[in-house]
Amino acid sequence: MFCIDLSGKRALITGSTRGIGKSIAEHLAKAGASVIITGRDKAKAEEVAKELNQKYSTQAFGIELRLDDPQSIKSGYEQVEKLIEGVDILVNNAGITKDKLFLRMSLEDWEEVIKVNLTGTFFITSLAIKSMLKNRWGRVINISSVVGFMGNVGQVNYSSTKAGLVGFTKSLAKELASRNITVNAVAPGFIETDMTAVLSEDIKQNYLKNIPLGRFGKPEDVAGAVLFLCSSLADYITGEVLHVNGGMY
Repeated sequence: MFCIDLSGKRALITGSTRGIGKSIAEHLAKAGASVIITGRDKAKAEEVAKELNQKYSTQAFGIELRLDDPQSIKSGYEQVEKLIEGVDILVNNAGITKDKLFLRMSLEDWEEVIKVNLTGTFFITSLAIKSMLKNRWGRVINISSVVGFMGNVGQVNYSSTKAGLVGFTKSLAKELASRNITVNAVAPGFIETDMTAVLSEDIKQNYLKNIPLGRFGKPEDVAGAVLFLCSSLADYITGEVLHVNGGMY
């Protein structure tokens, strides 16, 4: 049986204090990578890091990093360099929603989602790839969404950012391929997390009708896809989108 070994690799996962991001961090730590947990709440990030350190024989650190604040991104990445001297793997998982029907959506609602989901991703990636370029090896994995392909009522802003991440992925993949850095995206469908727990049962059942596999996804379903793309099994894959949606299109 092939065992994925990321020993010696350094990973930064944005938005990793809960849900999909936390599961990704755990999968990478279990495979041997050193991981940086980030979130708006430093104490929570440190708590998750402590949990991973207790479970796995690797290094995990928690830092505050807000993607809506360029200074927070810059200072956060300076901490990353002090702690693990750069990264080999970047998972752009953090994102926000501000759902409203388009006719009621304000410019602020639009710009806040763009600022975190796209601009923040651009800035943290521009910092993280420096060590990858130096080492001529790296993995950048962007978490998109099924709504970036299907669209969704009330999510014009969010859907636009998730579609934008696909263009970001494919273009950056072409630019970095010569340095042995792959850039891919994972597009989850309906995944059971804290963010989806607030939805009514009626809404959940309507979603379920459109999922051929007959169940909602779990964070570990997405984390497994990310782990694969980080591994040597995916050495010849770049600029691709891996859909993890149970057949929901």
